[in-house]
Amino acid sequence: MSTDFSEQQAELRELAGARNAVILAHNYQRAEVQDAADFVGDSLELARKAAATDADAILFCGVHFMAETAKILSPQKTVLMPETEAGCPMADMVTADRLRALKAEHPGAVVVAYVNTSAAVKAETDICCTSANAVEIVSRVPAHREIIFVPDQHLGDWVRRQTGRDMVLWPGYCPTHALILPQDIEARRREHPEAKVMAHPECNRAVVDLADVVTSTSGMLRFPGGDDARTYIVATEVGLLTGLRKRYPERTFVAASDYAVCPNMKLTTLESAIDALRDGRGEIVVPPEISVRALRAVQRMVE
Repeated sequence: MSTDFSEQQAELRELAGARNAVILAHNYQRAEVQDAADFVGDSLELARKAAATDADAILFCGVHFMAETAKILSPQKTVLMPETEAGCPMADMVTADRLRALKAEHPGAVVVAYVNTSAAVKAETDICCTSANAVEIVSRVPAHREIIFVPDQHLGDWVRRQTGRDMVLWPGYCPTHALILPQDIEARRREHPEAKVMAHPECNRAVVDLADVVTSTSGMLRFPGGDDARTYIVATEVGLLTGLRKRYPERTFVAASDYAVCPNMKLTTLESAIDALRDGRGEIVVPPEISVRALRAVQRMVE
């Protein structure tokens, strides 16, 4: 039995209109939260929307580093987050102090940081990247420069194999994508032998090597539009299936693993979003001295 969220969604949109707020939701958010948002996307798309909007306030339905990135790009705007405890375990695996220590061991190295990092880590970074543009950004680093890539070793491994660039990889990973196993892909393929497998590069190498296409969440949303398969096995957080099924109602999308659920992404509810907008709670603050330095790394990515 499906729940009707239309009243809460209408209340949230009404509040957003009254506050001149834009509602951003990541692809991994609950379906009812995605349906209430002005924009749904991956971290790069939402960062761009945050920077381009003329709204006074941004309600960011995602995890902490994403709302921080929006604040860095739009320091004059109020950025609210429904669940300030919604963090990213991968982002927490690298700290500014530990990154500074690694930089000292590799003087002159270019630091490329996945956008899944705190503002303090971004401030220690030369350029940020997302899973959508990591290959392109690493390819542009001059060949004679050493590269430190933080914090996702699996994305780093994928980029290294695509670009041929040797990189110092931080040993971080996404616990949710780590739940997707090669045997999950093989089992789904037995159930759907005609299906194509789309895998996120945060998956481990054994999963990535079984995929027909390896791409970001935005890439997965685009791929079926130029492809003729009828069924897809989706190796990423299960929230992406909401957008895929909405965009391609005539196709079949199957989660590679039903266990690939990010508990942090699912913390945000319509109730907490309404509370945040109505009461102005969950405001994101980034210290100016960190924000200015982090902005340089993020701007290079967005440009």
